[in-house]
Amino acid sequence: MGWPIFAVVGISAAFVLGFYLGKTSGAPISGTVTISENAGATSTSVVGYEWHPVLKVVDGDTLVIEMDGKNVTLRLIGLDTPETVDPRKPVQCFGKEASEKAKQILTGTSVRIEMDPSQGELDKYGRLLAYVYVQADVRPEGILVNEYMIAEGYGHEYTYNLPYRYQAEFKAAERRAREEKRGLWAEDACMNDLRSRSSSQTAGASGSAGQYECSRNAYNCSDFKTQIEAQLAFESCGGSSNDIHKLDSDGDGKVCEGLP
Repeated sequence: MGWPIFAVVGISAAFVLGFYLGKTSGAPISGTVTISENAGATSTSVVGYEWHPVLKVVDGDTLVIEMDGKNVTLRLIGLDTPETVDPRKPVQCFGKEASEKAKQILTGTSVRIEMDPSQGELDKYGRLLAYVYVQADVRPEGILVNEYMIAEGYGHEYTYNLPYRYQAEFKAAERRAREEKRGLWAEDACMNDLRSRSSSQTAGASGSAGQYECSRNAYNCSDFKTQIEAQLAFESCGGSSNDIHKLDSDGDGKVCEGLP
């Protein structure tokens, strides 16, 4: 009657193997774990990692932590969420939702950071560039927030200049979010807001506010003031299936990535 013991051992082994494969196969975070609010708030070493308290969540891709007794502002590598706090720009579509999600999963928690030499240490605003992992019981090493936000549709994959360590994984996460219509990729999640906000700004590029020329190559990226305006024109004309204006140079579905 020893079979129950073997069954338990077999189930346990399968669980461990499944967790390991899920962790290392590049599977989307959203498909394997949910980050709960206020997952932890210590700054001690856990399984060999150093954790730092989150002091403030600025927006969807920026936060402030305490590190070595100092307040340090972090900018998440590879993630760009719609703008909410830049005084030079209006609040962008889905920016509020992205900011609220970041606050929900990061406020009152502790995080560990991972640097990437390919991106340098600081951005032009003096913010520390990092991958950020939030504490979670299901993963002692933490959940990678940069990828999580993209996978759930709260931001775009963003390559500033040079390729970064997890670029392929982040691009794949955005592709899945688009296909599954998550967050800002949901049907009509942003279209009405974008049209009303950009109608006056795009008049010069489109000839008439809110209307785009889609039968011929009429625009360059320089015709648009922001990336989100160019994205609207791109998607209004059919997206990747009809990139008549050749705005998506690398074929990743995100156009004019050099624009603010």
